Amino acid sequence: MEAVRLRRVNRWLAQGLGGELADLYVDSRETPAPEAYRSRSRQDFLNRLTGDIRRPGFAMVIAETDHLMGCAFGFPVDSDGFWWLGFDGALPQSIEQLTASGGVFAITSILVRPHPQDQDVARRLQERLLSDHQASLGATLVDQDDHPTLASLRSWGWLDVGEMWRPTGPTMFRALVFPLGERTTARLEGLAHDAWTRWPG
Repeated sequence: MEAVRLRRVNRWLAQGLGGELADLYVDSRETPAPEAYRSRSRQDFLNRLTGDIRRPGFAMVIAETDHLMGCAFGFPVDSDGFWWLGFDGALPQSIEQLTASGGVFAITSILVRPHPQDQDVARRLQERLLSDHQASLGATLVDQDDHPTLASLRSWGWLDVGEMWRPTGPTMFRALVFPLGERTTARLEGLAHDAWTRWPG
């Protein structure tokens, strides 16, 4: 089986890959291609990608063989904590402190083409993106009805910390975090225990 290589790309290259990344998005959702190509979800993805590319600190890692296999991208969370706006209840203090110190990196998308090694590729993409940024904590939002994605992230060590609304739409998200390094893991130990009781079924 051909080895999957990981490569960082800058925002200009990411813009140039827009069409390929949108195809990857469609393939990763396993929707019939012609129907998905015309659907709003493809355009929604491109709109979100364009918005993310404009953010300070935007970064992307792609996985490739002779063609694009996957990608992960995101940006550093501002120390003002604006990214957490819409969090239901009080944000755990340890997350608040890590955000204020600039140690949180938001992963807004992990996409992998269906492949025998897709889980491994997704995990490697996420780890590379976070380690490149020397983040103490990864953060992501997942539609609470997207049970396959939630289950995958949980199996890789992501912790569910609560619910979030975004003012731009009606979707309820689960907020998840991924601690990096022993010190961060220790600070979030209580959350790890709570995560098992809070995780949606």
